[in-house]
Amino acid sequence: MAACGAALLLSGCAGSPGHEAADGPAGTSQNVETAEPAELRAPKPRLTYSYAGGIGVLDAGTLEHVADVELDGYNRISPAGDGRHVLVAADDSFRVLDAGVWTDRHGDHGHSYAVRPTLTDYAFEASKPGHVVRHAGRTVLFSDGSGKVESFESATLNELSADGLPETVTYTAPEAHHGVAVELEDGKLLVTVGDEDARNAVALLRETTDSGRREAGPDRKEILRSQNCPGVHGEAVAGEGTVIFGCEDGMLVFKDGRFSKIFSPDAYGRIGNQAGSPASPVVLGDYKVDKDAVLERPTRISLVNTETKAMKLVDLGTSYSFRSLGRGPAGEALVLGTDGALHVLNPVTGAAVSTIPVVAAWQEPEAWQDPRPTLYVVGFTAYVTEPATRKLHAVDLKTGKTVRTAMVAHTPDELTGVTG
Repeated sequence: MAACGAALLLSGCAGSPGHEAADGPAGTSQNVETAEPAELRAPKPRLTYSYAGGIGVLDAGTLEHVADVELDGYNRISPAGDGRHVLVAADDSFRVLDAGVWTDRHGDHGHSYAVRPTLTDYAFEASKPGHVVRHAGRTVLFSDGSGKVESFESATLNELSADGLPETVTYTAPEAHHGVAVELEDGKLLVTVGDEDARNAVALLRETTDSGRREAGPDRKEILRSQNCPGVHGEAVAGEGTVIFGCEDGMLVFKDGRFSKIFSPDAYGRIGNQAGSPASPVVLGDYKVDKDAVLERPTRISLVNTETKAMKLVDLGTSYSFRSLGRGPAGEALVLGTDGALHVLNPVTGAAVSTIPVVAAWQEPEAWQDPRPTLYVVGFTAYVTEPATRKLHAVDLKTGKTVRTAMVAHTPDELTGVTG
């Protein structure tokens, strides 16, 4: 599949029939013009943040403003997995945003120029678009409204052309639910099982074909199932290929072709948000114990060792939110507390390594859609938003110091990025 030409990249690739942007308020968009493309020596990593009415794009190194993309509605953003694009869950699709990290070559001397960030016309149709998971070179999309699971080879998103989106493999769960799916290196699929009222299981489905999985082939057949994960929510990958799912009573682990369970010490000890690291067998999770709470503001986090099957609870002395969890380059557990500090923990022992002041003290808002300080980590840099002041901070994890702060044009909500 041929890549978009330079002219199309600068203006937005034309979508093919069946992949056009959604109509209606959440599908209304406008790309705000920026300066003329500048010549570059190498790709420029970008940060993207959502705000009420659009998406902002920043230079990840300098935190300088690059572009704004207007998009009405409540939009959620995730890296697509190819180092270039961001998937925007908006209305009834996952829309494709080119973050402008790559360069185009022109002329006899191959000069390289920055590509303007653009919300393309490409979109993966989805009813209530939900989780985006990247693993083993595959990107998997889950539609909560239909139970459709759609996966593609992450790198092929760079091959966008007039022919349309990359070829995908689809599977539809028996019943729609707020779910998640992970495609494994061998092509098998882990997918949550549930309905609108309850989610209690994870199933392992067989691979589709042996030749690149580009064709759907026969329907996926269920190989294995665990019913031992009430309220299943979220996923993460630890170390070399161990996949976990959060439960209301602990964590479900899939490793070496089988499921196992690591129980919470409390009858109701919910782990609904997790952060894994390829450098560590330990998964960082939140930890909640009040089943009836409208909003619980926990001070304890969970550290689950997928090798020893042990769960360690650590009281930070401060609360945090579901956007507070991250991992450092060596697997360090990072938690952004409501005390305004970034807490760095040894993932095995739970001991505090350092506490880095970053933002002013804050309180988690009652509505989960409302902006709150958010953590996003790339290598040795932890990026932290501060919605109350419209600031973005870059923290050097090697020195434990905030090395750069920038005022952004809008109140930031979600934060993510692409590496180029």
